[in-house]
Amino acid sequence: MKTTPSVPARRFSRLAWAGAALCASAALGSNALAQTKTLYIGMNGGQMEKAYTQYVFPAFEKAYGAKVVVVPGTSSDILAKAQANKDKPQMHVMFLDDGIMVRAINMGLCEKQRDTPVLKDIYPAARLKNDMATGVSLGMTGLAYNKKMFTEKGWAAPTSWMDLADPKYKGKVVFQSMPSSTFGLHGFLMFNRIQGGTDKNVEPGFKAWPNTIGPNVLEYIPSSAKISEMVQTGEAALFPLTPTAVAGLKAKGIPVEYAQPKEGSVVLMVAQCVIAKNSEPELAQKLTEFLLSPLAQANVLQFGDQIPTNPKAPVVGNGVEQVKLINGYMKNAVTVDWDAINEQRPGWNSRWNKTIER
Repeated sequence: MKTTPSVPARRFSRLAWAGAALCASAALGSNALAQTKTLYIGMNGGQMEKAYTQYVFPAFEKAYGAKVVVVPGTSSDILAKAQANKDKPQMHVMFLDDGIMVRAINMGLCEKQRDTPVLKDIYPAARLKNDMATGVSLGMTGLAYNKKMFTEKGWAAPTSWMDLADPKYKGKVVFQSMPSSTFGLHGFLMFNRIQGGTDKNVEPGFKAWPNTIGPNVLEYIPSSAKISEMVQTGEAALFPLTPTAVAGLKAKGIPVEYAQPKEGSVVLMVAQCVIAKNSEPELAQKLTEFLLSPLAQANVLQFGDQIPTNPKAPVVGNGVEQVKLINGYMKNAVTVDWDAINEQRPGWNSRWNKTIER
C-alpha cells in the first residue's frame, strides 16, 4: 500500500521543483517569460499523465513560459496520430513503448535529439537508434496475480511464464491482445521462446498456444485498463504486467502482486522523441532534455512510480525499494529484437486475430 510521502520527501519534491525551475531559467536567460507557447505531448493517460502534469511539467512551464498539454492514448494510438499528421504534426513530443518507438523512428517520425550533457548521464540502453529517441522510464513485463484469490485458494505465487498454461487457472487468465498491447506481445514472445521459437520464428508459439495457454484465457483485452476491475470482481487471477503498473494498482488498494518469471521478464522502456517537422523544434528539444534531468525523473518516480533511466536521479521514500527491486529483476531480464519483430508484426497480428482471438 502506498504511504503518504514523509516530510523529507515532500521537502525534496519542493526543492526539486524549485531547482529544476532555477536551472531551466538560467539556461533560458531573459527569454524565460517570452510569449507563451503550447507544446502537445502524446503519452499514456491515467497515472503517468497525472504524475507528469502535476509534478513535472509545471517546473518546465514556469521556467520557459510555456504550456504543456497531454494528448492521452496508448502507444498505438499516439503513433497513429503522428503518422496521420506527419507532414504537419499536431504534437511536438511523444512517449511510446520502446518497440513502437523503434517503428516510429524507422518511419521517419522522429527528429534526432541534441547532444546535451544529460544524454551522457542516462543508461546506454536508454539511447535508442543513435539518439533518435531516449528512454524516460525503465521497466519490464513479467507476471502479476490476484493476491486475494491466490491466498483464498492456497495457491503459491507464479514462478514461470508456463504457469499461464496451468489447468488450475482455466478461465482465470486474462491476456492482453498481441496486436494492440506490448504486454501481450512480450508474454507471447516469452512463451514462444520456451517452445523453441525466436523473435524471427514464432511458429512454435502459434502452434502450441491453442493447447496450452489458450484454454485458460477468459478474455483477450486490448489494454490493461480492465485488469483493475477484473481483479476486484474475481474474474482475473493471472496476467502479464509490469512492476510499475502493479505498484499503481496496489496504491489504489487493488490486491495484486508482481512475480518475476524464472525465464526472465522482458525489458520495457517508455521512450520519448521529438516529432519531426513539429512547429516548435527548439522548445520541444528543451522539453525532452528537461524530462531526462535528475530532478524531473526523481519527481516522476516519487509520484508516478516511473523508474528513472538517469541513475543520478535522487531516490526517496517508496522509490528506494522500487529501484532496488527493478535492479534485481534486471539481472535476468531479456531484450527482444525490435527490428525483426516490427518487420513481421503485421503478419503476426493478422494471424493472431484469425487463429487466437477468432
